[in-house]
Amino acid sequence: MDYRTASALDLTTIFRDLSLRIADQYSAAGLNIEDAKDEFLMSLKEGRAHTLLQDGKPLAIVAWREIGDTAQTAFAAHESFFSRSTVRFCKQHIRRIQALCGNLPVDSYSWSSRPEVAKWFRVLGFRERERGNGFIIFQLDPV
Repeated sequence: MDYRTASALDLTTIFRDLSLRIADQYSAAGLNIEDAKDEFLMSLKEGRAHTLLQDGKPLAIVAWREIGDTAQTAFAAHESFFSRSTVRFCKQHIRRIQALCGNLPVDSYSWSSRPEVAKWFRVLGFRERERGNGFIIFQLDPV
């Protein structure tokens, strides 16, 4: 796997074949697909989004923004992203994003009740920070 600065074309490619599990999370968060795309587009324009590539093809987009004393991430992917082969790369890449944000804690919201989601966050180094009305905030502590 590799990454590059995300482009509008990458965004279109990812959202054309968006994973149903991701679309379900957007819906649970109260976002429609167009709202989610708009959020990503803002991050793209600010240079705060990376496209994750598998064999040179866009597989996912991760975006981030700094809010107060934390960084928050947003994520969109094709279904093929969700495999064991992506975990090692993602573990390193989230630390790269954290460094770009000045080593702030990284928060990631999840509206999924799937047990593998919590496991995936733990493998990446996140811990559960907070539960709310239908969501969990996972946090990656600074290095």
